[in-house]
Amino acid sequence: MPDTPIESMQDIPPRRSSAGPHRSQASAEAILDAAEAVLNEAGYAGFSIEQVAKRAGAGKPTIYRWWSGKAALLLDVYARQKLVLDGGDTGTLEGDLVALIRGLWRFWRETSAGGAFRSIIAEAQSNPTALVALRSFMTERLYHVVEIFERASDRGELAPELDIDTALDIVTGYLWVRTLTGRIEDDPETIATAVRQMTRGIVRR
Repeated sequence: MPDTPIESMQDIPPRRSSAGPHRSQASAEAILDAAEAVLNEAGYAGFSIEQVAKRAGAGKPTIYRWWSGKAALLLDVYARQKLVLDGGDTGTLEGDLVALIRGLWRFWRETSAGGAFRSIIAEAQSNPTALVALRSFMTERLYHVVEIFERASDRGELAPELDIDTALDIVTGYLWVRTLTGRIEDDPETIATAVRQMTRGIVRR
């Protein structure tokens, strides 16, 4: 099978959740520390910018100058928590996708930010500010999946007609529907079956 070049999303723009220039790194870290602490104590529903400002000793205007709102701030909390994905290069597209999904779901199950991410997805459906923050965040974070498809392309695994954006939507769609419906258990066979159908299709050939 000929190699398929991966052109889409090669040049991922840097995400900028901060709305204001020249933010102090020390102050930003203090705010993120406070946000993580409030999230751990109060959960997403009880989280507020006011609580974060009080704990961090920062003014609410400062937080809103650097972050567009609750969702943008919590997405930065999510991003700074260490995300370790198992497997690396397994040698096949299917193996790499299974490893990524298992690692990501473990992160979502075991961290407070993982739970917040599910709530942000839900909030983004009715909150335009949260939707903009989520789209920007996902454009950057999809590099994990893009790298997997790039490796598969280098190995000659991909069909010449592959549309990378559609492939990314299929993978992330599966990830999101399972997390939004509370079905991210670590069942390797279930994940392997889903990945097999994503990569090989469901019609008889």
